[in-house]
Amino acid sequence: MFAFSGTNSNAAEDCGGLDTALQNNLNFIAGQQANPDAQSDARIANRQAVVNLINQRRAAAGCGNNVQAQPEKGQAATSGEDCGGLDKALQNNLNFIAGQKAQPDAQSEARIANRQAVVDLIQQRREAAGCKGDGGAANAGQGNANQGNANQGNNAGQGQTTTKPAPKPDANQGNNNGGGAAGQQVCQGSTVTLSGEGGAPAASSGTFPVGTTLKVTNLDNNKSTTVKVASVSGSCALLNNAAFEQVREPGKFLIRNAKIEKID
Repeated sequence: MFAFSGTNSNAAEDCGGLDTALQNNLNFIAGQQANPDAQSDARIANRQAVVNLINQRRAAAGCGNNVQAQPEKGQAATSGEDCGGLDKALQNNLNFIAGQKAQPDAQSEARIANRQAVVDLIQQRREAAGCKGDGGAANAGQGNANQGNANQGNNAGQGQTTTKPAPKPDANQGNNNGGGAAGQQVCQGSTVTLSGEGGAPAASSGTFPVGTTLKVTNLDNNKSTTVKVASVSGSCALLNNAAFEQVREPGKFLIRNAKIEKID
């Protein structure tokens, strides 16, 4: 068993929680080093940034325990991402691709290429998270031929048709089952954690296209941050270090009670 530090906190942060977060990230890095693949270097760099941030907070809090990686024998550590959320994001994007193939237009090829890149990234994150099965990929897109085309703003596979055509969406945006209208709460029930990325406050998402503005509120302390989606992930919203700092609770690296709103 791993004994957590009992050192008094000089920064009102819990050393036990920081030690646990540190060990989890070190375990992940050790697992990637033990069983590397084509994406391991990028994953390790991402997690090392998180490790550096945690160690800074441990130093500020006066935590003195020597935390070492302890991955389970013979197993690679997982990323800790939610497989259910990743699977839903995967199905949404595969459904969109199937709808474009069923009823293509002049922009379909570009949309499909865009979404395929998202699918590839989600599959990488599913692998890193240890998600089992195909995530519903085998069933995605069934029944798309009767769904109404992409110009009507429908995601394939939802079992709905429209009686009036809606405005044609931008080729670089597409639509997503979790999208919602501007100003509405989205991705209800989703947790929010940090991506480990540096820079100015920003977010990454597998639900919304780059450039979307999201407001994330930590309902446990009523702190909010409004950020733009700057990159792709397998979650509704991941905050980079700067954005997470604006809404975090001391010693916590996960917002379980989050409210996510799409601003525009």
